Amino acid sequence: MALNIQADDLVENPTPRLPVCLCLDTSGSMLGDKINELLEGVKLFYDTIDEDDDTHDSVEVSIVAFNSGANLIQDFTGIEAIDRDLTIEPSGLTFMGEGVNLALDTLEKRKELYSSKGVLYYQPWLVLITDGKPEGGSEQEVDRAVSRVEALVAKRKLTVFPIGVGLQPEGEKILARFSPLGRPPLRLKGLAFKEFFEWLSMSASKASQSMPGAEPSIDFGSIRGIEDL
Repeated sequence: MALNIQADDLVENPTPRLPVCLCLDTSGSMLGDKINELLEGVKLFYDTIDEDDDTHDSVEVSIVAFNSGANLIQDFTGIEAIDRDLTIEPSGLTFMGEGVNLALDTLEKRKELYSSKGVLYYQPWLVLITDGKPEGGSEQEVDRAVSRVEALVAKRKLTVFPIGVGLQPEGEKILARFSPLGRPPLRLKGLAFKEFFEWLSMSASKASQSMPGAEPSIDFGSIRGIEDL
């Protein structure tokens, strides 16, 4: 069930927001250590943001899970109200295109809410994590998702982090389509989710100190827990 943050919070706390959507592969191949380490990494992300004054009031997180479908399992929520006891049981196939499109829809709706409440926001982030190529979903949905990501990145309206976990070559090619501007997708070293999310939280802290609407300065050279494809 999605958790909805009240719109009133945007009035009570008008701090510029950084919306971060985690788009997570929860197909059957993620069962076991992969999903356990992923969820531990997400919890560390929450804890690190909670401890940082710059990100505590600005970062809002939503989670889209995709397997044999796509579901919004957590709507945009501030750190104080977030569910720290997130549990996911992997199963099914890998409807990646459907997952990314739902994540983009969720980001667009959040931006519309910010605008309606007069709240400034930083360039939204999409974090896509998968261990395989799309399976069972629609190729048209993948193509549509890629086109939307490319258009948003070209207009400097989205920062995307495509992360692969033990990908085979075919899966790497698909993930590379979600990494515009010539920057290769990123491959996790083993199951180093905690290292990656620690780096992500530090990057969020830097982004929340920039000017709303400006393109964030993200140091991919210092990223932890990954290696270039």
